[in-house]
Amino acid sequence: MFELTATRAARGAQQVLADAGKETFLALRQAVEGLPQRVRHAAGVHFAWWDTAGAPQTGSTGKAVRSALALLACEAVGGNRSAAVPAAVAVELVHNASLLHDDIIDNDRLRRGRPALWIQLGLPAGILVGDALLFLAIEVLADTRPPLGLAGLAELLPSVQELIDGEYADSLLETWTEVSLTQSQTVATAKTSPLVATACALGALAGGADADRVGHLRAFGAHLGAAYQLIDDLLGILGDPLRTGKSAGSDLQARKKSPPVVAALSADNAAGRELARRYSQRDHMSPADLHHLVYLVQEAGGCAWAVEQAEQHIASGLERLHSAGPEPTAAVELTSLARLIIDRDD
Repeated sequence: MFELTATRAARGAQQVLADAGKETFLALRQAVEGLPQRVRHAAGVHFAWWDTAGAPQTGSTGKAVRSALALLACEAVGGNRSAAVPAAVAVELVHNASLLHDDIIDNDRLRRGRPALWIQLGLPAGILVGDALLFLAIEVLADTRPPLGLAGLAELLPSVQELIDGEYADSLLETWTEVSLTQSQTVATAKTSPLVATACALGALAGGADADRVGHLRAFGAHLGAAYQLIDDLLGILGDPLRTGKSAGSDLQARKKSPPVVAALSADNAAGRELARRYSQRDHMSPADLHHLVYLVQEAGGCAWAVEQAEQHIASGLERLHSAGPEPTAAVELTSLARLIIDRDD
């Protein structure tokens, strides 16, 4: 789709993420260091910079997908990627805040292969550190000069509200007896898509893009976010906890109605009907029971449906990326990141 004519050779997706992590997480840590001591300590435990006693750890800040998108979106519109570092930091702070709160809401005890913060330091730590990171993201953008600055805040704040609304709607779905596939898709997309879209829009703003190019890159990110959540929901069913860092089968144990599950429940076949019967039972499931549920979701077609939907989102997103008239090398790297979303296994 894109021809390489820039002087810099395109990097592979994994190198793009590694470089984005190096560029972003130092600035993120510097921002966190400005928090009050007790909150800073708890945040450092979440990021694995130190343990609960303060002993240094290797750190585990995440995959840097959102920060990489912000940096590359800036380059895609001809900007200097360093201008987008505050945007990258802000979206990573919001993302980590959402993880802290989500772990508590879902009663997830593992995060990135380690005990979640609320398990290590208690519920107040998980809640309040999440709050602190949200406000820190606002501070980071408020302290940034134009063209990002206040324009970036106007972009970020509505997306955070969408994210929160999506998380709340997701928690309500668990109480509903009947959930349509459209309802499930809408809620799942709202949990992830707004922040990924905003990462791309903030990067474009930092690069000085006009409203039209910002809009195309925002839409590109929205499609990527939708695809990312679909694959994330699949990994919640099929993923290896040693690779995903999440509890195996926790979504099925909780009878969560993620899109792959609802697609399977909606299927007019024997596996779908058996899945519906078993999903209506509220007894605790054994590992063997969970394994059978995974089989039923696959057999009913829920997993294949999710992959197909994710592929369609990636294709639509790449069309919007092309419409933004991106710089060639950045376009190739953004395309590689988009493909990685489909191909990832953790």
